[in-house]
Amino acid sequence: MLDEDAPSKPHKNFTPAALAEWSETDLRDYITQLQAEIARAEQAIAARASQRQAAEAFFRRQA
Repeated sequence: MLDEDAPSKPHKNFTPAALAEWSETDLRDYITQLQAEIARAEQAIAARASQRQAAEAFFRRQA
C-alpha cells in the first residue's frame, strides 16, 4: 500500500527543459521560478542545519 501523504522525494536525475523553442519572456519566467525554488531549498537546508545544531548542543550538555 502506498502512503499518499508521504512527502515526495526529489528526482535524482534532473532533466533540463528543452529551451530551444522558448521565447525570451518564457526563459526569464523559468529562471525566476528556478531561483525561487533554489531559495526555498536553501531555506530548508538552513532550517535542518539549525535543528541539527540545536540537537548537538542539547546532547553535548547531557554528557
